[in-house]
Amino acid sequence: MKYFATISALALCLSSAAPALAQSDHVPPGTKLAANQTFTYWLQDDLKTLDPDLSTSKDGNDVLQQMFDGLYQQDDHGNLVPAMAKSFEVSDDKLTYTFHLRDENWSNGDPVTAQDFVYAWRRLADPKTASEYAWYIELMQVKNAHDVIQGDKPVTDLGVKALDDHTLQVTLETPIPYFRQMLVLSSTFPVPEKVVEKYGSDWTKPENMVSNGAYTLKSWKIGESIEMTKNDKYWDAANTTLTDLKFIPIQDLNQALTRYQAGELDFVQTPAGQYPRLKKEYPDQAHAPPRSCVYAYRFNVGPNGPEALKDVKVRQALSYAINRNVIIDKILKGGQKPAYSWTHWATAGFKAPNIAYADWTDKERTDKAKELLKEAGYGPDHPLKLRIMYNTSSDHKKIAIAVQQFWKQIGVDATLENFEWKVYLDKLNTQHDFDVARTAWCADYNEASTYLDVNTSWSDQNSGQWKNAEYDKLMKDSKTAADPEADYTKAEQILAQDMPLAPIYAYSLPMLLNAHIKGYPFDNVQLNWYAKNMYRTAQ
Repeated sequence: MKYFATISALALCLSSAAPALAQSDHVPPGTKLAANQTFTYWLQDDLKTLDPDLSTSKDGNDVLQQMFDGLYQQDDHGNLVPAMAKSFEVSDDKLTYTFHLRDENWSNGDPVTAQDFVYAWRRLADPKTASEYAWYIELMQVKNAHDVIQGDKPVTDLGVKALDDHTLQVTLETPIPYFRQMLVLSSTFPVPEKVVEKYGSDWTKPENMVSNGAYTLKSWKIGESIEMTKNDKYWDAANTTLTDLKFIPIQDLNQALTRYQAGELDFVQTPAGQYPRLKKEYPDQAHAPPRSCVYAYRFNVGPNGPEALKDVKVRQALSYAINRNVIIDKILKGGQKPAYSWTHWATAGFKAPNIAYADWTDKERTDKAKELLKEAGYGPDHPLKLRIMYNTSSDHKKIAIAVQQFWKQIGVDATLENFEWKVYLDKLNTQHDFDVARTAWCADYNEASTYLDVNTSWSDQNSGQWKNAEYDKLMKDSKTAADPEADYTKAEQILAQDMPLAPIYAYSLPMLLNAHIKGYPFDNVQLNWYAKNMYRTAQ
């Protein structure tokens, strides 16, 4: 899922609270809890939406999975655990899944039914919704999803139906072994049909919003904070210790760090270059676990892009000239790894293919970049002029300045364009108004196709509008392959050759986490966290 980048509540440490603590199965016996069970979490940007069918970002998913239960969640190691789906059966041909739902209520007391899933999935696919994540239900191989999204079939033909209030049936076009893994994403969550139909786009306002997760929306002050409180109607409320969550958007990481050090935040991503120092100063608070996201510069080869970028030699030159080691070792310094392939190295089952330029020295890459750019007709005497677009962040700016200098060495005159998050997203995905854009992708599920499908011609996230028939065929064939790894390898090799984007680094998440906040899933490579499994210990 796009762009990235994680938790607060009332608690009980007196003897009168002991019975409740005994029921909290995630809190070790004898743990002394803080009286204040609040978790305050930093966000890079305010969210564009709180509607599961419209959300597209990793931060959005982190927030929504506190308020909603889908069919599944993940444990601390990324393994599936039941949420709404207490059990399931799959047909012999692996095309029909039947999920049996637990008894659960919406926060207004209405029962959550299988029809709420049917309504949400149809709404996601419906062209009238205009969701940028409609493509995801097609990736899930849900029957007729493509035709529904294109408007060629009615939403009622989508392969999902309620057999009764507690039984959801999903029919697939093609069996895929990772189908259930895809069901942890917020795009697959149920939404309350009655509430959405009553309030329309206003259903996510705090006074109207109804959810079925461990927390309910208390307030949303745009640009300031999102606050939640424990949902006492939640089926597992007895095991939910944190009582209040607060998400605060702060674009300036240095300011965010200052507020963390002042005790205003419990979690923050460390600014570029500062992790080694902070690890020494806060050894019990500083962490840098691998995170399944990849940072890249995407080239606009569509109708709105510059003519120069339609030349593969230019795209290759731009990628080769980026000194990933300098970015990792001199700017970021937070456990990241240089990326020469698009899929994150820690993705389950993924083996990075042999990418020739990955084995070159930095000088060899720069020399080759100069040679290719000269062949394309550009150089110091005839510089290529490009715009680098990024969303507001001191880290993005530092990387953009570095890339600007790398490209200057080979004869590229790059100017920087900085936009706030919502404007940036509109320019990137709607208007396609950019030359080169900072982008990143975080895994929606732990399998290589979550990265590779992004670059297909039908992907709503293919903002550079690159098209390659062989690549598309490989990704289609991979859905029915007994072992798709060969298709994935060829797809990565096509990306490295045709270079629609330049992978720069594979993420870690250098962070500071209040030492009294326990239960964060450091061993989950997607870093999907659930506040209901976390708690705050006493000082």
